Amino acid sequence: MNTNAGLYIGSCGRCREAVHAGSACQALGKLFHGACFTCAECGRGLTGEPFYLVSGRIYCDKDFLRSVVQPTPEACGGCGLSIPDTVLQARGRSYHPSCFCCPTCRRALEGLPFTVGPDGQPYCLRDYHRRWAARCAACLEPICPLQGSKETTRIVISDRSYHVECYDRQVNHV
Repeated sequence: MNTNAGLYIGSCGRCREAVHAGSACQALGKLFHGACFTCAECGRGLTGEPFYLVSGRIYCDKDFLRSVVQPTPEACGGCGLSIPDTVLQARGRSYHPSCFCCPTCRRALEGLPFTVGPDGQPYCLRDYHRRWAARCAACLEPICPLQGSKETTRIVISDRSYHVECYDRQVNHV
C-alpha cells in the first residue's frame, strides 16, 4: 500500500491547485496534475511523453511540427483548403499540386508549360488556344500554333482573322 498517495507535495504549475503524490508529474522544474500537463494545441496528456516548450506553451510532437514549425499552413489558390505537405508555387500563389490544373481538361499543370487566360485561370496551352485564340473567319477554327511551336501567323483584314491557308484558298476561289 502506498502511504504517500494523499500527501500534499506542492501547487500545480498550471492551475495552481494542490498536487498530491500519485497524481503528479514534474516537468520544466514545476509540478503538474497529470490532467494539467497537456499540449496547448490538442489537449493530449503529455505525462511521460516528449514535448516542446515554445513561448511559454507546451506542445506534443505532432502539434509542434504543425503549429510551430509551420505556424500558418498556406491556403490553396485552387480549392482554398490548407496545404499540409507539398506546396506548388505558381503565379504568386500556393497550390496543392493536384489543384493547379487546367479548368477545361483538369490536367495537372505541374512542370508543364501553361498560360493564364483573360479569366485569370491557368490553362494548358492546347485548351488556352482552343478557348481564347482568335477564330478563323473562313473555317471558324481557332488559329493556334502548330504542334511543337510557340508562334502562329494569322492574317487580319477588317477585324476578321484568317489562317494563312484559309485566306489563300478564299482569295484563290474568288
